[in-house]
Amino acid sequence: PLFNTMLPMLSDLHRPAHRVVLHRAEGVCRMQGPPLPPELAQDGDVVIGGIFSFRTGLLPFDRREICIYCCLSFNFREFKFAQAMIFAINEINENPDMLPGVKLGYRIYDDCGTMDILRAALALVSGLGGEVSDENCTKIESVQAILGHSGSRPTIAFAPVVGRFHVPISHFATCACLSNRKEYPTFFRTIPSDYYQSQALAKLVKHLGWTWIGVIAVENEYGLNGIAAFIQAAQEYGVCIEYSDAFSSSGPPADLQRITSKIQSASSKVILAFMSHREIKLLAKQLYEQNVTGVQWLGSDAWITDHSLADSEGHGILVGSLGFTVSRVQIHGLEEHLRGLHPSLFPHSRFVRDFWEDVFDCSLKATATGRRKPCSGLESLRDVESPFTDVSELRFTNNVYKSVYSVAYALDALLKCEEGRGPFSNGSCANPAQIQPWQVLEYLSMVNFTTPEGERVYFDSNGDSPARYELVNLQITNRGTMEEQVPVSVCSESCPPGSHKVLQKGLPVCCYDCIRCPAGEISNSTDSIHCMKCAPEFWSNERRDACIPKEIEFLTYGEILGTLLASFSLLGVFLTTLTTIVFYCHKETPLVRANNSELSFLLLFSLTLCFLCSLTFIGRPTQWSCMLRHTAFGITFVLCISCVLGKTILVLMAFKASLPGSNLMKWFGPTQQRLCVVSFTLIQVVICILWLTISPPFPFKNMILYRDRIILECQLGSALGFWAVLGYVGVLAGLCFVIAFLGRKLPDNFNEAKIITFSMLIFCAVWIAFVPAYISSPGKFTVAVEIFAILASSYGLLFCIFMPKCFIILFMPEKNTKKHMFRKSTNNR
Repeated sequence: PLFNTMLPMLSDLHRPAHRVVLHRAEGVCRMQGPPLPPELAQDGDVVIGGIFSFRTGLLPFDRREICIYCCLSFNFREFKFAQAMIFAINEINENPDMLPGVKLGYRIYDDCGTMDILRAALALVSGLGGEVSDENCTKIESVQAILGHSGSRPTIAFAPVVGRFHVPISHFATCACLSNRKEYPTFFRTIPSDYYQSQALAKLVKHLGWTWIGVIAVENEYGLNGIAAFIQAAQEYGVCIEYSDAFSSSGPPADLQRITSKIQSASSKVILAFMSHREIKLLAKQLYEQNVTGVQWLGSDAWITDHSLADSEGHGILVGSLGFTVSRVQIHGLEEHLRGLHPSLFPHSRFVRDFWEDVFDCSLKATATGRRKPCSGLESLRDVESPFTDVSELRFTNNVYKSVYSVAYALDALLKCEEGRGPFSNGSCANPAQIQPWQVLEYLSMVNFTTPEGERVYFDSNGDSPARYELVNLQITNRGTMEEQVPVSVCSESCPPGSHKVLQKGLPVCCYDCIRCPAGEISNSTDSIHCMKCAPEFWSNERRDACIPKEIEFLTYGEILGTLLASFSLLGVFLTTLTTIVFYCHKETPLVRANNSELSFLLLFSLTLCFLCSLTFIGRPTQWSCMLRHTAFGITFVLCISCVLGKTILVLMAFKASLPGSNLMKWFGPTQQRLCVVSFTLIQVVICILWLTISPPFPFKNMILYRDRIILECQLGSALGFWAVLGYVGVLAGLCFVIAFLGRKLPDNFNEAKIITFSMLIFCAVWIAFVPAYISSPGKFTVAVEIFAILASSYGLLFCIFMPKCFIILFMPEKNTKKHMFRKSTNNR
């Protein structure tokens, strides 16, 4: 019945399909056409099937129309797979602890091409001999599990059909699609899924700094699924794909030429080839003929360790290829088994006969045929070195070994099952006399053992083995460590720290321009997407790769401006002190005594304080210096203006008192003058105390005025307090100016009223100009403007009021006499 349902599928095979024809009269069921015999076989109580391709290689494109599948050359690796399967079965049969009393047999088919492989799988499934009669109709020769195939495409073709009746288990079919339990519910494999290989390749590409690569695949489920998983993983790592394409070894030549042209015109220097050894050989040959060089290859495990590459034309292009493959192991006793191979062990195997004749270049026939001499019978594989007997790179061969043992462990557990503790309904066990494939499937899913090399073998819920890889680099060199320069494959060079990436319009994300970070922003890593803003108290350095503390700026004694202002301040102190000394030395002279010498000395003292208070504005602002500088300025200037105001009132009162009948001087004597000065000063002291109590000035980091530096300044605290102090000074100065102006024409020996008027005019002009200059000056220049106003007004008072008197005292002493003053006073009257 199975062959009747599968007959339409097999109708296009180039070999005649065998069918079942029932002759009712005879009670015999015969196969139409000869049965499909296995290449290698051994009877046993339980039989395991195997499908391999001992012959591979296809005709060139222009000759393919003659032959559908023409397998030309020996594939020693596939034949080694089959012998590893036989070795494992023999090893299990010799083990008394495993499958006691049960002998394992095998049936191994050698087929090339998907349809022939499918036919072999159906032959293993059917298990029918050439004839089935009533007497032996219950004797089924089918297998319990099928090992193979090495290729994903043939496995995908037969797994859904075979899996309905038997358990396929592969050692090399890596397509991630085979993990789909809905489509392949009975499929197992001892090799990891391509999903993990694609993830590993994407990580490798990222690790080596390749962000711009090409991807080529074989045009089947293995290749297309593999590159789809790789592209998805690579894009998650920021890797861009310049191009992706696929071709088949059985496709038209134009496909291969198209891909070759694409590689030649591409800017990427790294290519991932997700294909088998057949496709990579064709591609390498084509590129070699086109003289394409300078390409770094990444290979899938289907070809990266294939020894046949070394014999292909153009294989030098593949030197340096990188890829992941399963771990290398040692299988003890396998080399002895391989070297013990002899045609007498498999007398019905055509391949073994052809293999032997090819290795020893002799003929097994009695007479020589063609150019080969008859074999002597003394030939032995123990005396030759060939890829077949080489066991130094046992990778996928170990997967075959593990596959056989997985089936054996499953059968062993099935046969040793204890009733009531079985995996089936009500704890039942399988019938050893009639083992069903679905029962083997149940036990196979529970397999968990450790190989002699320490590798743990088990299957996950999808029938996959755990992923474990080694990185392979193809080199023509001796064993050992070697240095190799990693090539560069990027669309755009990496953006160094201090810059960020800006995508180029219309291109993938790996193609970008590097733009320098703006001032105040940095990037401290390579290929930054964005620049980070520095914290408010930090600024970017010149390279824009680190944030450094902003320069704190304030008026210091060390800079030229601070030095000049401090020098003028000390010069003012010196000149004021010198004037005080002159006045003190001539305090008994008429000129000094004429305008209340006490007020003059107090004025000189206050001017000294005014010059000194300007020094408090220079240097790093602190809590105390901020409070001191403004209050000291306000109080000393009020004291100064109060003295000037007292002298102005005194001049006016002195003139009025000299008039007949005037008695004003008794109301403005020395006591009243002192009281006037003290009262005006106390008002300013009260204003300052209120200011300091309510909201005093404090040091403040101004980070708004300049982006690249911090201005350390004194914040006023209460602006009302500051302007109240300054306004009160202005009111007194204005009052003094008005009174002096009104008395500017009054007769006086030394033009005191005129001098005070002029000095107050300078004072008021300076402070009126100060207001807009103070508001508009940035940073530390605000402080410099304030110091300049203090010094300018102080120098104005010092020079205007005291310089004329000092000149007379020092250079015109004849005018500093009572006689001269009396004469001038009489003339004025």
